[in-house]
Amino acid sequence: MTLIEATQLLEAFKRGRVSPQEVLRAFQAAPLAELPFARVDTHRSLRQGFPEVIYGAGKTPPQVAAIAGKILERETCLLVTRVTPEHVKAVRRRQRDAIYHETARCLTVERPALAKRPGKLAVLCAGTSDLPVAEEAAVTADIMGNTVERLFDVGVAGLHRLLNHMDLLQTANVLVVVAGMEGALPSVVAGLVSKPVIAVPTSVGYGASFGGIAALLGMLNSCGSGVTVVNIDNGFGAGYAASQINALAAP
Repeated sequence: MTLIEATQLLEAFKRGRVSPQEVLRAFQAAPLAELPFARVDTHRSLRQGFPEVIYGAGKTPPQVAAIAGKILERETCLLVTRVTPEHVKAVRRRQRDAIYHETARCLTVERPALAKRPGKLAVLCAGTSDLPVAEEAAVTADIMGNTVERLFDVGVAGLHRLLNHMDLLQTANVLVVVAGMEGALPSVVAGLVSKPVIAVPTSVGYGASFGGIAALLGMLNSCGSGVTVVNIDNGFGAGYAASQINALAAP
């Protein structure tokens, strides 16, 4: 059951159109859809405000397509992360309106798109090589009902590129800051704003970056106040958390 369905059901009960027993049966129904390889959480949007998100890596194209179909039987929005072109082809055979975000490696369906809540969030990345992770964060936040502004290739090697956009930095309710190498950008941004900064280390870098561990440790040891760090390359987690923070700022 979705949040909209629950609201409509309670409104119908209030108006005397459905009985108490019908309401109880609806809420007592098992909150999942069974597949041979998955148990889809059909109450996720009721509890968290957004449907279950599919992590595509490790799943076959037919599995992703089947799970997506179950979600879209009840929901108006779908997000699949870490997809391949093969995943996209399989989903589009059933969902022709699916949109492939190639850089973000995400697939979305919106029927229609969620209304945008007040306020905006910003997604920044240090270099062009960080774009896949930054775009994953941006696509996630966007489909969840947020206005997202992007600011890319503003790393500390050319700090003037960042300082030219102070208005954006200071008017966003929350900032997702993505960086590889030494991971310094979130600390710089945190020193310029009074809003939460979600730092995302990426696996971009040469040998001693250790696949993003150097950036992760640098961000965890940030001297900037208000910096929270997610896992290496986890743009989805950062975008989701940023959406939840931005929702708190809505009246």
